[in-house]
Amino acid sequence: MNTVRLRWLGRRPYLPVWRAMQRFTAARTRETEDEIWLLEHEPVYTVGVRGDRALRRIGYIPVIATDRGGLITYHGPGQLIAYPLLDLARSGLSVRDLVTALETATIDVLRQYGIAGHARRDAPGVYVDGAKIASLGIRVRRFCSYHGLALNVDLDLAPFQRIDPCGYRGLAMTRLADLGVGAGVHEAAVPLLAALLERLGLASVSTRLDNLPDEDIRHDRPA
Repeated sequence: MNTVRLRWLGRRPYLPVWRAMQRFTAARTRETEDEIWLLEHEPVYTVGVRGDRALRRIGYIPVIATDRGGLITYHGPGQLIAYPLLDLARSGLSVRDLVTALETATIDVLRQYGIAGHARRDAPGVYVDGAKIASLGIRVRRFCSYHGLALNVDLDLAPFQRIDPCGYRGLAMTRLADLGVGAGVHEAAVPLLAALLERLGLASVSTRLDNLPDEDIRHDRPA
């Protein structure tokens, strides 16, 4: 199995983390260890490559046009973010394999909490009784992935009402807190990480709880 480094980044603004993922991916070599970053984001809407790139703000929340797939979604405190930065070629994974692994790992976690989740082939993510509980968006560059998964734990869902989440008008959103799960983001991160490692065929985690690979970019801010 390939080894992976875990970074718990705490609560971070979106832009510096995105820039760090880009730089990490651009600089990595065949010998670079894969990483999984776990964190929460400050309130932000992000738009994928198929979304409206002209948006700058919705209410008081900034909108950032990114290089991930998909349309528009919301991130905020109380949402568990998992960014797998993987060498897909080294791991023998296709893009479809990665998406399936992220969805299946999330379904595994829901099952541990007694919740039946499911994926949809036509709309990536994980759903419970038709409501979306986890969103996916990835980018692959030179067979290496970044961006990833957002699991709604106990975040405020109201900002989703101002958009068509992932391009679907009227799509209901849900969270673990609404399904009788009292776990916070830190607690939910434990089973999610274990499920991701199993589904992605990764092992031997080394942990960093401090900084991004190039911490100087924390000063980046939206223009």
